Amino acid sequence: MLIFRRLYSIYGSIIFILSFLLLLPFFIITIEIPGLKKYGRMLNGIWARIFFTGLFIRVKVENKELLKSHKQYVIIANHFSYLDIPVIGLMSRDAVFIGKSSLGKVPLFGYMFRKLHIAVDRSSFRSRGETLKRTKQIIDEGGSVIIFPEGGIRTAHPPEMATFKDGAFNLAFEKQIPVIPVTLSFNHLILPDDNKFLLNYKPVKVVIHPPVMPEGIAKEAIPRMKKACFDTIQKQLWRDNKTKSNSKTAGSTSPKKLIQ
Repeated sequence: MLIFRRLYSIYGSIIFILSFLLLLPFFIITIEIPGLKKYGRMLNGIWARIFFTGLFIRVKVENKELLKSHKQYVIIANHFSYLDIPVIGLMSRDAVFIGKSSLGKVPLFGYMFRKLHIAVDRSSFRSRGETLKRTKQIIDEGGSVIIFPEGGIRTAHPPEMATFKDGAFNLAFEKQIPVIPVTLSFNHLILPDDNKFLLNYKPVKVVIHPPVMPEGIAKEAIPRMKKACFDTIQKQLWRDNKTKSNSKTAGSTSPKKLIQ
């Protein structure tokens, strides 16, 4: 079994690299010619489709029509695996990722990510401030954004999430656009965050949930939105993975061991 996983993972890495190199000239064109960046972001979805097709992995997306219910939104999702970015890329057409700065340092891929999306150094106050400014500008220009509100892969016990940060919800409230919670049910099983980079063969499941609207005053709306989104995603994760948490409060600051 381990040998199969190693071979499958090597094959997956080859597919990932070759598919990116195949599309790289088109990425460069959309980056370098003014006004075409949105098409570059759409290429992310094409790249992801080629990647998952090459891996023979079926991707099931539930309620995709909900993404058409509003022109703009903040997409949020649980973040347990490096597979999360390409999976989200399958759903969004012209949405900008807010990702960690290390993504911008990867050869070639980093060039594409820095130019089409936003790389933030969360340890730098200046970087966080610049990211917020650029994100607001994207929304003002009619775009949407994708944020992992856990602030990275932080949980020690998936499928139980780490606490959500406020940024995505502050942004949605200030700009008065809905938050769309998304559950990535099995990515942590397909590509675990254990530094081994070994793939498991399993279908991908994505559940898009109804939008959460920014209503009321800020001090009440922001925590309400955050809790509603956390609870929605976490319940779906427990349902799909057939687990339950012994946490008494959803979104507790320290993930606890799951009861199988």
